[in-house]
Amino acid sequence: MARTGKLSAVEVTKAKGPAVLHDGGGLYLRVSATGAKSWVFRFQLDGKRRDMGLGPYPDISLAEARTRASAHRKQRHDGIDPLDAKEAQRQAQRLTVAKGRTFREMAEEFIGRNEVGWRNAKHRQQWRNTLQTYAYPILGGLPVAAIDTGLVVQVLDPIWAEKPETASRVRGRIETVLDAAIVRGFRQGPNPAQWKGNLAHLLPPRAKVRRVEHHAALASDDIHEFLAELRVRRSMAARALEFAILTAARTGEVLGAMWGEIDLPAKVWIVPGQRMKGGREHRVPLAPRAIEILREMQASRDSDFVFPGRRAGAALPAAALLEKLRRMGVADATAHGFRSVFRDWVSDNTNFHSEVAEMQLAHVVNDATERAYRRGDMLAKRFRLAEKWAEFLSQPSREGSGKVVPMRA
Repeated sequence: MARTGKLSAVEVTKAKGPAVLHDGGGLYLRVSATGAKSWVFRFQLDGKRRDMGLGPYPDISLAEARTRASAHRKQRHDGIDPLDAKEAQRQAQRLTVAKGRTFREMAEEFIGRNEVGWRNAKHRQQWRNTLQTYAYPILGGLPVAAIDTGLVVQVLDPIWAEKPETASRVRGRIETVLDAAIVRGFRQGPNPAQWKGNLAHLLPPRAKVRRVEHHAALASDDIHEFLAELRVRRSMAARALEFAILTAARTGEVLGAMWGEIDLPAKVWIVPGQRMKGGREHRVPLAPRAIEILREMQASRDSDFVFPGRRAGAALPAAALLEKLRRMGVADATAHGFRSVFRDWVSDNTNFHSEVAEMQLAHVVNDATERAYRRGDMLAKRFRLAEKWAEFLSQPSREGSGKVVPMRA
């Protein structure tokens, strides 16, 4: 290519297919198979060839391309890598833009981009609520590039011991938002909300400050009397509560149960993954008394919900179960607490392995490696467990208390 200050159309169009035309001094015009043309500055670094794009032709003229190539040759003479310098310039520009990008803006943008993949509305609301309550008052109006470890500790310190579970989630959400800011080039350096090697040296481990608060449960010695009274009550809440106790399922799983999930011939209730806390489908074996309850509900069915509420098309509200407990004089227990009663009964009164009980409760069993090999859900064993649990609950008195069920699981 002649250095005339003007690109020869003849020289370019002569090229058949992909071609690279040399202008001298490391400046090339690359012509693709489609005819698209772009400028490239080629140089050597540590014995390796590197190509740096200078822009498309004719948007970038020959004269401008030569000026840019000349500037990059000067950088090489000064020991500067032009590609590294270009990236540093881009980072500086991003940081300049980030000076006006606040933590609140980044957080709301992150939530908006990702909430479609989150399981339920409650999770989405918790993200917003926790950041609004704890993070935004301190970090909300600050540029993401200015947030440091001291500011993150200022958010967490007041709640780390008082509300360890909440504080841990807030820390994780701050870390996630700042990770997104780093990936998008709005801040540089390590994440100040990172636990390992950072906050771990400033805050005590959550396990050492965690206050375990269990759901209040009815004493196992009182459960037979309670169930006897519950069964004579004819309300929808009474049947839903008894069904929850029999299946050891979570309240939300029971109240959201749909007839399409029930397989009466197989005596199985299949809870889809999107309604499970762990996000995985859960098969629940149904004891004879649980089947009786379902047939009773089926006889008067007027909704897709197994336990419908008074409002058309809605499920029975969770408050109805708590209200039923209160009306029966049980002031210090929750519906969820019966899961604890079930778990204690399995440990204290049966020979079933703990894994069977944990699987019935839809808890995660053992570590990830073992779960990968154990693909079954122990349904046959859980059928026997469910039947034994129903038999225990149906006892008219406390005579089952303290006895071990002589059965090999």
